[in-house]
Amino acid sequence: MNNNPATEQTGPTGLRRTLKTRHMQMIALGGVIGAGLFVGSGVVIQATGPAAVLSFALTGALVVLVMRMLGEMAAAYPAVGGFYEYNRLALGELAGFMTGWMYWYFWIIVVALEAVAGSKLLTYWFPEVAPWRFTLGLMTTFTLLNLLSVRSWGEAEYWFASVKVVAITLFLGIGVVVAAGFWPGVGGGFANLTAHGGFMPMGIVPVLTGAVAATGFYFGSEIVTLAAAESAEPERAIARATQSVISRVLIFYVGSILVVVTLVPWNSGGIVQPYVTALAAVHIPGAAQIMNGVILTAVLSALNSGLFASSRMMMALAGRSDAPRGLSKLNSRGVPVRAILVSTAFGYVAVIMNYVSPEHVFKFLVDSYGTVAIFVYLLIALAELKLRRTLEREAPERLKVRMWFFPTLTIVAIVTMVAIVTAMAFIPDQRSPLLFGVISALVMLVGYGCRHRFGRAAG
Repeated sequence: MNNNPATEQTGPTGLRRTLKTRHMQMIALGGVIGAGLFVGSGVVIQATGPAAVLSFALTGALVVLVMRMLGEMAAAYPAVGGFYEYNRLALGELAGFMTGWMYWYFWIIVVALEAVAGSKLLTYWFPEVAPWRFTLGLMTTFTLLNLLSVRSWGEAEYWFASVKVVAITLFLGIGVVVAAGFWPGVGGGFANLTAHGGFMPMGIVPVLTGAVAATGFYFGSEIVTLAAAESAEPERAIARATQSVISRVLIFYVGSILVVVTLVPWNSGGIVQPYVTALAAVHIPGAAQIMNGVILTAVLSALNSGLFASSRMMMALAGRSDAPRGLSKLNSRGVPVRAILVSTAFGYVAVIMNYVSPEHVFKFLVDSYGTVAIFVYLLIALAELKLRRTLEREAPERLKVRMWFFPTLTIVAIVTMVAIVTAMAFIPDQRSPLLFGVISALVMLVGYGCRHRFGRAAG
């Protein structure tokens, strides 16, 4: 595609449609493979045992359903803001407002978390450098990258995602070879799946609670639907990208977790760093160095994506007067500079909060954002349930991607997410995140009341 701004394809909002299908496919895959898989999965394995595979499979199946719903709506309505617009169209202004702000809130916290995590990973190689310098450097670098153009963002994300996909693919290949008994110096088989108290040593309840905890690890795959408005071929790109997520999400997550619990006893101390320990178990030199590099790539990818997702959602909010109108303006390259800077600014503030008050303010933000993510997915499913019926009645030609077995699977997904939120109230470790998430949602509800009373009517 010609990169000359004068000849680039431009969408109705003024955004440049410069993302190619290869960008969209890799963005979708990269969004699924987050830092949580490489680090946070160890917590689920410790609490669940080898049956953590089932926890990730249950949550993965739910994400697959939500992605199919998003694919259906994004192909029919490739709009900036994605599901914010779908929820607003299907469920009304309040649902749209809540969805947009909750999603923006989620990603600015992710930006701060990943900037802090990235600085810690870099100190592994450069211990003499103060972590705050790395944090500042990462925030500045990715802010500038996002300010250049959507093509520069997409290209960076393409290569970050490529590294993650290659790493997971190689890891799965190693696991298969080891299990088959063909890896030199390592015994094969699946003994670790049952040798330490059985496949489900802690019972069924931890498997279900593990599924709740794993929900946040999958969040991010929906970014591809936000990028649809800046794709050269929105309908085709969305159909392919969401299908690639559906066909690979369970392989990458469930497959790699199965490899980990096959290679490493679930109750060993090394499970806190599951992928590093798994590589060390098969005597791969420099396992810690390799995985540190892969995890750093995942962190940088999440930081890059977080700035993109939060800025596009802010732009969509501003376009509907759910945020100050001026934030929807684009520069000559079709970049929403003001929305990016506002989203980045809060990222800097959140990073400062982490250093000043990690036990109070920042802990509240971290504990609340995961629950907010589930709320967003629930609203997406409710919107698809209504929009699909409207499309079938008024514009069936737009249904180029269809949700399977509608409405049965949509209703199953909705019931499952309601069950997850309900279950959080009865799981001690999840009560605090649920409470903080509800408080955050109530704050946004108050914000809607203020906007409705004092703000300008949406144009």
